[in-house]
Amino acid sequence: MIGDRWSLLIVRDVLDGIRRFSELQRNLGLAKNILASRLRELVAQGILEMVPATDGSAYQEYALTAKGRELFAVIVALRKWGEAHLFEEDEPRSALVDIENELPVRLQVTDATGRPISSDEAFVRKAS
Repeated sequence: MIGDRWSLLIVRDVLDGIRRFSELQRNLGLAKNILASRLRELVAQGILEMVPATDGSAYQEYALTAKGRELFAVIVALRKWGEAHLFEEDEPRSALVDIENELPVRLQVTDATGRPISSDEAFVRKAS
């Protein structure tokens, strides 16, 4: 489910504040039937939930659950990778910034002590 590119793009857009079906469809350019299917699955998996519209209208919107909000680090990691490798040096692009200071968000992998580590400093311990 999360490995599907549309699902991750939907989660990204909801994280970015896009919460209504029509807005998601417009932003993603996705066929309505595919979007409806992915949204149903994200709700069924407990990643999104339907909530009353924030403007008080009769509409409902999609919101991330606690489980869905845990995908924030995944989305940030993909966004940061894209910023580093998919844009020309002078190409304009959006930036993810923190609310308090409006400084770029950094993503760092650390060990249990908080020391930053790279991929060659970690391994997967197989379950036995």
